[in-house]
Amino acid sequence: MSAPREPIEYAQASPEVRAVYDDIMATRGADWVNNFWKVLAHDPPTLRRIWANIKAVMGPGALDPLTKELLYTAVSASNGCHYCIASHSAAARAKGMSEAQYWELLAIVGLANETNRLVTALGVPVDERFQ
Repeated sequence: MSAPREPIEYAQASPEVRAVYDDIMATRGADWVNNFWKVLAHDPPTLRRIWANIKAVMGPGALDPLTKELLYTAVSASNGCHYCIASHSAAARAKGMSEAQYWELLAIVGLANETNRLVTALGVPVDERFQ
């Protein structure tokens, strides 16, 4: 693993990076940009691409905003991304997630990981009805 990169603050950012920061703040109705974006700013093309993807996927769609944040939190927990767990569980709480929902979400993640591993290790065939 490489050494952590220092976040690029707004005042030190290039005009190209500031434009993305400004869009992040405007889209989110926020007065700050989190460290994920500030570290991605070391590579402006990646910053732009990931921000565009986030806006497209996490924006309005068939799933409501809370469900999207719950899913993101669940995948982040499975992948062990501490930063994303913190970020997206905070976003889920802001969208109405209760502590009971958070604990239930984590229980489901743990259960799914356990049963997925058992199915994989045991080579359980998929039932014909499920196909």
